[in-house]
Amino acid sequence: MSAAAMASRENILEVGQTASVTIEDLVREHARTVFRVAYSVVRNHADAEDVSQETFLRATRHGRLKAIENPRAWLVKIAWRLALDRVRRAPDEPLDDVADRLRSAEGSLDEALSQEQRTRLLRRLIATLPSDLREVIVLSTVEEMANADIAQALGIPEVSVRGRALRARQMLKQKLAAWLEKKR
Repeated sequence: MSAAAMASRENILEVGQTASVTIEDLVREHARTVFRVAYSVVRNHADAEDVSQETFLRATRHGRLKAIENPRAWLVKIAWRLALDRVRRAPDEPLDDVADRLRSAEGSLDEALSQEQRTRLLRRLIATLPSDLREVIVLSTVEEMANADIAQALGIPEVSVRGRALRARQMLKQKLAAWLEKKR
């Protein structure tokens, strides 16, 4: 038996009672979602790739996953926490990197600056939300995850997800209105 076949055989993970899947299957099926969740938090391609790889490494180390009913939600939860840890440890983006990104943007510099400013404003407003609301709003709107998946990923009831999303949107609307009023 080849080393690759043995490695694949060692990485067989049981999901539920009836299905068994390899780590390769999990990567193939959920890599994009895991990457998008990581990217939505770290906002950097290379860091999001690192978080994605670490997520699947942790899944591999977990061993048998009989108790895992929803592998997607479980992987999202791992990726979310790893990405948050990375953001807490990372310094802010250097100004030179921002300037280079703006120079390389297609379209006029004014359009790029305008889009960059809107994006930064939205990120800043989202960052001011309490963490329980921020997590839900990012997963629901940025990652477009279903409420049931968010509930499972965060370990909260689905009703709480809906309530938190509503409160987060209301708070963002109020914060944006206050910011716009201040700018006038």
